[in-house]
Amino acid sequence: MSELEHPWSIEERCFAAGYETVCGADEAGAGPLAGPVYAAAVILPRGLVIDGLNDSKKLSPKKRDALFEIICAEAESYCVAQMEAEEIDRIDILNARMKAMQLAIDGLDVKADFALIDGNRDRGSLCAITAPHETVVGGDGKSASIAAASILAKVSRDRFVTEVLDAQYPQYQFAKHKGYGTKLHYEMLDAYGPCPAHRSSFLKKWERERL
Repeated sequence: MSELEHPWSIEERCFAAGYETVCGADEAGAGPLAGPVYAAAVILPRGLVIDGLNDSKKLSPKKRDALFEIICAEAESYCVAQMEAEEIDRIDILNARMKAMQLAIDGLDVKADFALIDGNRDRGSLCAITAPHETVVGGDGKSASIAAASILAKVSRDRFVTEVLDAQYPQYQFAKHKGYGTKLHYEMLDAYGPCPAHRSSFLKKWERERL
């Protein structure tokens, strides 16, 4: 499906429950071996229809980039936050995801009464979503607000990895694999070892195999 089937049904249920300002929140980059995890929170004008809006993973990079600009222009408020590799290693990826999403929610210029969180987790051992919220499994394919957040998080992370990290550490070819554990990325790790952008907690298996 090229776009969400009922993009405002979850939000409308929240409005009917008395919430006036609802944001969607999602994260991107939980799985890569390197780079930050990004999160975004977005408040869209109520009922706004954005052609082609969908889960960022179902869209081409070109379509994501186009929608990124539309969302930023049309949103009532949005915020993007990130947790660096060092913080991911310190508190673990689940806590980093929760912390990043809550930071994004807190960073909205317009305070959200309620947050829709993609997935089925709202807390780790150290960090949790503290805003009034509900989790929505597959939310980036069901909710306009979460889908918008998924696009902002994904595009922001991809741009950082392909433009900033790739320029800082060109030997790893981050622009090609975006930090994910591809054959090329492991080959570059074998050749050069990890750099400060790598998540050491994600490299345990690679390290054991080199012994």
